Amino acid sequence: MEVIFLGTGTSQGVPMIACNCPVCTSADPRNRRTRCSIHVVMGGQHIQVDAAHELREQCLRSGVSQLDLFILTHGHSDHVNGMDDLRRFCDLNGGRALSVYSTGDGLSRVAAIYPYAIVDRPAVDGYPAFKLTPMPAVLELEQGIIRATLLPHGPLDVLGLVFEERDTGVKFAYYTDCKRVPAEAVEMAKGAHCVVLDGLRPEKHPTHMNIAEAIETAHAIDAQVTYLTHLTHAIDHGPLEASLPAGIRLAYDGLKLKL
Repeated sequence: MEVIFLGTGTSQGVPMIACNCPVCTSADPRNRRTRCSIHVVMGGQHIQVDAAHELREQCLRSGVSQLDLFILTHGHSDHVNGMDDLRRFCDLNGGRALSVYSTGDGLSRVAAIYPYAIVDRPAVDGYPAFKLTPMPAVLELEQGIIRATLLPHGPLDVLGLVFEERDTGVKFAYYTDCKRVPAEAVEMAKGAHCVVLDGLRPEKHPTHMNIAEAIETAHAIDAQVTYLTHLTHAIDHGPLEASLPAGIRLAYDGLKLKL
């Protein structure tokens, strides 16, 4: 299994507009964060999770040239507003509609923003086409399975995802944009080779886990390695990562993991 962190930032990105703080002006490239999304290659199946505003640039930078299905964790703008750029993958798939999985709320958001794309085939060559499908608790694929659970994110429920590759047995969990990870989601991620958790900033936040809460959750899951994502400009990559417990690291844009 391969995991590519296309983006690891918040809705404002880093550097932020009109901010001259030490992180926003840092020379460390790991402190330059586009909006949060990942690309998972499981048994040769290419799965995109979320579409940030910068999706086109992210795919070009990381060499993403194939996409078989798309999962939207939730309908907030920093996760859905790049979906129009999925049109290229419809072209590459012979003009077939791309399967889009999400919660009911997420699918309603896609339909509201992209009504022209809710078709079996693109209306015109080069346009997007989305086949909207509710995300099941277990999505069975030839290459493996994807389990889904709900994570609280303020008034919204966000999809937490656990990937299990059939041939290798590799297990990977992706839990972004959440205030906490319920007990059933902790159990679902147990035995994972790698877990990704929301770790917004050191200070508490009403709808996201902060660094301390993410560390506590990482210890409860006890994966081989945990990466924190969805990071604000309050996170200076080098100093903060050096202070983290063993086995817990900070993700950064363009990071590629071979699991």
